[in-house]
Amino acid sequence: MGAGHAHVLYRESSSPVHRLPPEVKIAAMVLFTLAVVATPRAAYWAFGGYALLVVAVAALARVGPRWLLGRALIELPFVLFAFALPFFGTGERVDVAGLSLSVDGLHGAWNILAKGTLGVLASLLLAATTTTRDLIVGLDRLRCPQILTQIATFMLRYLDVLVGEARRMRVARMSRGDDPRFLWQLRGFAAGVGALFLRAFERGERVYLAMVSRGYTGRMPAVWQGAGAATAGQWAVAATVPAIAATIAAVALVLT
Repeated sequence: MGAGHAHVLYRESSSPVHRLPPEVKIAAMVLFTLAVVATPRAAYWAFGGYALLVVAVAALARVGPRWLLGRALIELPFVLFAFALPFFGTGERVDVAGLSLSVDGLHGAWNILAKGTLGVLASLLLAATTTTRDLIVGLDRLRCPQILTQIATFMLRYLDVLVGEARRMRVARMSRGDDPRFLWQLRGFAAGVGALFLRAFERGERVYLAMVSRGYTGRMPAVWQGAGAATAGQWAVAATVPAIAATIAAVALVLT
């Protein structure tokens, strides 16, 4: 954990966004997303303003549009669902290019696409500028329930161990003629998954008892959290984006 585990979405850089403490970035992302969700779907101009905010933060963080849009494909299932709404929606209908589409369905599809995409992009920017370790530290500083942060901490610490063990078990099965591509061999694969779960459970029990015997009280020591908490100035800088987003949302609510 001392090395600051970096996940696959993290982009190494020395940008101003990367240097911000994790707790202020997490809070800014959550507040920005809440402002987007609270915006009426008919306020089209407001979503354009949110998109400009995302572009500005991405440029400041030195995260390229190609990388950002490529990772945003994770929302593809929701996009497909949104495209289906105009065809299966009820109520008033309108003809578009020879197709009979539901007006409510079109509005619903736009609502899902606009808000979902902005939320995904904001989350990707947070992940691109914050290591996994710092995300956990930030949640801890924001007083996230200890049980959640501790589970995430141990998962991060031992994920590589479990992946390596699963790989060794797969090699052992393959060396004995097992090939999980065939349907009739899924039973062996399922048995391997069960064995891996039992090993992980037993390992976790031993690790926990060892930590308790060394004075573990359910909370990581302060030295693990690295540098101190964010200053008032850093909170003010990070609050710029959610403050602008909240202003846009408030104006949209008044005008719509």
